[in-house]
Amino acid sequence: MKLTDTGKDADEGLCVVVVGATGNLGTSVVRACADSPAVTSVIGAARRTPSWRPPKTTWVAVDIEPGGPDLLPLFSGADAVVHLAWKFQPTHDPATTWRTNVLGSERVFEAVAAAGVPVLVHASSVGAYSPGPKDRAVDESWPTHGWPQAAYTREKSYLERILDAYEPRYPQVRVVRLRPSFLFKRTSASEQRRIFGGRLLPQRLLRPSLIPAIPDLPGLVFQALHTDDAADAALAAVTRPVRGAFNLAADPPLDVDVLSGILHARTFAMPAAPVRAALATAWRLHLAPASPDLFDAVLRLPLLDSGRARTELDWQPRYTAVQAIEEFFAGLREGAGMPTAPLAA
Repeated sequence: MKLTDTGKDADEGLCVVVVGATGNLGTSVVRACADSPAVTSVIGAARRTPSWRPPKTTWVAVDIEPGGPDLLPLFSGADAVVHLAWKFQPTHDPATTWRTNVLGSERVFEAVAAAGVPVLVHASSVGAYSPGPKDRAVDESWPTHGWPQAAYTREKSYLERILDAYEPRYPQVRVVRLRPSFLFKRTSASEQRRIFGGRLLPQRLLRPSLIPAIPDLPGLVFQALHTDDAADAALAAVTRPVRGAFNLAADPPLDVDVLSGILHARTFAMPAAPVRAALATAWRLHLAPASPDLFDAVLRLPLLDSGRARTELDWQPRYTAVQAIEEFFAGLREGAGMPTAPLAA
């Protein structure tokens, strides 16, 4: 009899619970699990169940925040829990996002151990990393103290500390931390437009032809990854006997030259301070939902070396970073989405 890393007969197949199953990454992980012959059933957990009906999938409405329902029945009998739930807004009220992202995640982690689930896959982020170099890539040993001013990076970093204490307390749980770069796909365009650009951003302004030039800001180099590629890594983390952190990023790094080629735009040198000031003003006036502190973090985040994922997860992105961004821009122009509450067009 051949056993999987969960200790289960490989012929039986796996039951995977995906928490936060209706967002950008969640929908891709649900699809990857549903398409995998190694997975027999998928339980998609989200605050609002969707009309989308992928194969093998059962939807459960659940709120992970403190005071929400007991998560133990949801996880009992599962072979793995993939935790993706995250609240980006409201950025003007970080206590609200902390309640979901940190306190809610703690509830998930503790319920995984209490239910005897053997595998926990947690979606961390490049945002968990401390400021780092832009001229070389760092591996998973780079410090994960985040950028303390930004709620997103602060919360991602804090969860890394929680898992640092969790793993020795529950050695029977195989914990995998995925640290992807920024994730894009066509059907996430409407959600990401609302999160970062706001509902009032006119769609007609999102055409590349209307962006004649982009500023060459100091530190404007980042990595992108197609969301489906991140989902492939999550599935591999469930099925392969691995532990620890894995960076996930596609080539090439996106600097002003690459972006100008994608947008067919000119470039011009500009300091970051005026851009940040404009973003800060728009944020204070509630005209833009993204905090200027997140802009600060993006300019300081390191580039990621994904060598460990390629070796231990046998992972290789199917899309280049340019292809992921181009698909996302196409989705913006089309107003693309999916029949889930977060991704609704």
